[in-house]
Amino acid sequence: MTSGGGEARRWCAEHSADRLDQYVATVTGVSRSQVQRLIRAGAVLVNGEVARPSAAVRTGDEIEARLPTAADDVIRAEPLPLRVVYESADVIVVDKPAGILVHPAGNVRSGTLVNAILYHYPEVATVGPVGRQGVVHRLDKDTSGLLIFARSSNGLRLMQEQFRKHEVAKTYLALLVGELNPAAGVIDAPVGRHPFERQRMAVVRQSGRPARTQYRVLEVFPGYCYVQAHPLTGRTHQLRVHFAAVGHPVAGDPVYGDGRGELGLKRQFLHAHALQFRDPGGAMVAVQSPLPEDLSEVLSSLRSSSAGAG
Repeated sequence: MTSGGGEARRWCAEHSADRLDQYVATVTGVSRSQVQRLIRAGAVLVNGEVARPSAAVRTGDEIEARLPTAADDVIRAEPLPLRVVYESADVIVVDKPAGILVHPAGNVRSGTLVNAILYHYPEVATVGPVGRQGVVHRLDKDTSGLLIFARSSNGLRLMQEQFRKHEVAKTYLALLVGELNPAAGVIDAPVGRHPFERQRMAVVRQSGRPARTQYRVLEVFPGYCYVQAHPLTGRTHQLRVHFAAVGHPVAGDPVYGDGRGELGLKRQFLHAHALQFRDPGGAMVAVQSPLPEDLSEVLSSLRSSSAGAG
């Protein structure tokens, strides 16, 4: 194994897995991208030999990994503003503004929601892996709206279980290019990593994971439609990928659509509007977040233009 800092950990694989990077990320709590870097640097061995990130793991394989120590990966509490819309002994629901990451990633170590959560709720420091303390689910950097954090280890476990069982009801508001037809329905198409552009997701028929999105058109404008969407599964970029796949990308989406600048948008028109879930303490919780000002202005402009044209 390559020399260097970090903590050496060894274990025997208790189950098989399709990929080494995914297996190590799952058992260690280290992000998959960081695990891939460690594997390529020779810091992960399988049965004493260097392996590829895509190597299969078989039950009984001896795996050794030199992982960053906690000192190498300190995430500091920062007194950043935090809009809390619900809190209990086990969970916190925050209203995330656009332009902020949920947790540190890559070279970004500060200015994220996790940094803010650690300041306002210090007890979250021991809930989940370093860098993702309290994280139950995620929103893209430029998507605004409601997000659940766990305040206790029990809260994290029970909320993750609800997400796995698809028991959390999520409602998004989005402006799409063109007019969806039919005006209500379900997009059922598997989503996976794009076969050539690894930073993107795509509808992938062979290797994608099942993904379903329910939608309803709320308003129609010349060249656009305003929709309410319910992701019935929780795949990365699911709504953005699904709507682009049917020819109606989210307005302002720089990855799956025409990009920023459209209608004056500086980000994709996508907002996590409502959540309904069971608090680990037993109570049913339903919360909503109003459409942010930047998106409301775009919608008002479309309404005015549409009324004028009529």
